Amino acid sequence: MNMPIFKVVKPGLQTTVQDLGRYGYRKYGVSPSGAMDTYSLQMGNLLVGNKLGEPVLEVPFIGPVLWALHDVSIAICGGNLSPKINEQAIPLWKSLVIKKGQYLSFGKIIQGARAYISIAGGIQVPQVLASKSTYLTGKFGGLDGRALEKGDILYGHPLARRNRFLHESLIPNYPNELTVSVIMGPHIEKFTSFGVQTFLNDEYILSPQSNRMAFQLNGPIIEHSSGADIISDTIPLGGIQVPASGRPIILMAEHQTTGGYSRIGTVISTDITRLAQALPGTKIRFKEISIQSAQNLLIDSRKKIKCLYSLSRSL
Repeated sequence: MNMPIFKVVKPGLQTTVQDLGRYGYRKYGVSPSGAMDTYSLQMGNLLVGNKLGEPVLEVPFIGPVLWALHDVSIAICGGNLSPKINEQAIPLWKSLVIKKGQYLSFGKIIQGARAYISIAGGIQVPQVLASKSTYLTGKFGGLDGRALEKGDILYGHPLARRNRFLHESLIPNYPNELTVSVIMGPHIEKFTSFGVQTFLNDEYILSPQSNRMAFQLNGPIIEHSSGADIISDTIPLGGIQVPASGRPIILMAEHQTTGGYSRIGTVISTDITRLAQALPGTKIRFKEISIQSAQNLLIDSRKKIKCLYSLSRSL
């Protein structure tokens, strides 16, 4: 039976319900959406005893104020937005119980850009196209296809579990300078050799005009050899488009499914989570990596998460 677990007192900047994404519908023009930082989502769910893909609240930049309507365990992972319960600071990457009548709130950004609130027992929202993620552009999924609003009630199956925490070696750091690995192509012939070297050797700055759909970068112009346009092509998560302006755009969780700009490379899956935590003004450099190396990193990451999950279920 669903029970009310939180009432939204203040919604924050754009707090949404997200899970691991909506797959199998690109051919219909439906973006995968899902959490920008899937590592933080999964670690939070592990800490409160949920299945790894259970929906959570994604909190970018400015957090909400939530009033607890029931005792429930929560864990906050990802960016440090100074979380507090009744104005008392609480730790990240650890499960704890918020009592009925207490308030969860956030303050200034210490590090990272997005916090993830995992709630023991999950958040009960309708499943749409095999996912509970909010698709803001499509206006469906999550809570009526939108960000949280004042007065919303979140429902679930609240549980109060014992404290769990992650070893410090499993907690990522979010620096203001990033080097992200990319697989080059598929339209490398659309760029001059000078343009490719500019991309790989120079520094870019994350623009404030960035969102769940795409991260725009400011910096040196990447030179095309024969124009920026291509016949519209499928776009993957992490695809790096270079329009006529010559400045790269990285496609993120809620990216469009096709596009007509040439792509110089694709950010590897294991670096997307780090990139998702970058604040505007972050300095970004690109490093080429082979497909085999990228696959090995992804396999290792998935093995680690699976091992941690199996261990947590046995405790």
